Amino acid sequence: METLVNQSLKNIALEKHKVIPVLEKYSLDFCCKGGKTLKQACAEKNLELNDVVEEINTSLGKTTKNVSYNNMSAEQLISYILIHHHVYVKTNIPVIFNHIQKVATKHGERFPYIQDVLSLFQEVSVELIDHMEKEEKILFPSIKALFSNDEKGQNINLAAPIHVMEMEHEKAGDLLFKIREITNFYTAPETACTTHRIMLDELKAFEEDLHQHVHLENNILFPMAMQN
Repeated sequence: METLVNQSLKNIALEKHKVIPVLEKYSLDFCCKGGKTLKQACAEKNLELNDVVEEINTSLGKTTKNVSYNNMSAEQLISYILIHHHVYVKTNIPVIFNHIQKVATKHGERFPYIQDVLSLFQEVSVELIDHMEKEEKILFPSIKALFSNDEKGQNINLAAPIHVMEMEHEKAGDLLFKIREITNFYTAPETACTTHRIMLDELKAFEEDLHQHVHLENNILFPMAMQN
């Protein structure tokens, strides 16, 4: 704890990407006032240091164990996708969007490409939220029914809706690839502020998560459903 509390907010945010939502929650400014230590910042805001540290440690402790996806049932795989990927997307979209907006507002003149990043991320956010809603309300329940003993489930044809989902996966992937190209593969300019650097790290992690997300659906869940 002693090492963490004496670290600057800036370094905590840059080195421990997972804790950013905790810093945001407590309005701990890791950008403009990022030189302050966690201890100093909590004292200034009358925050209970131990509580903040506990939340940070909890956030850091959330690691993904090695999972054998091929051995999962369709229902288990759907649950995994919902918990590990749908929740991730819904949680991180507003955080990343807020950071892009901040950089665009404060430094947009110096870095004109940020406006394009903002526009593209808005588009992919709308696409993914709508996409996940269709999966959660229509496709995933249909796949579960397909593997149930219910006679109604045996008459479900999922070829068309799965094809639509695959096309939407491709579109989201293309939008994020454009962001990757525009940002020079998430490379921060030398004069970029902390929020700018964190924003790029978040976008990189967001794209990586989408790749894993789409892999589980396109290459494991959907073929499983089609073969049943």
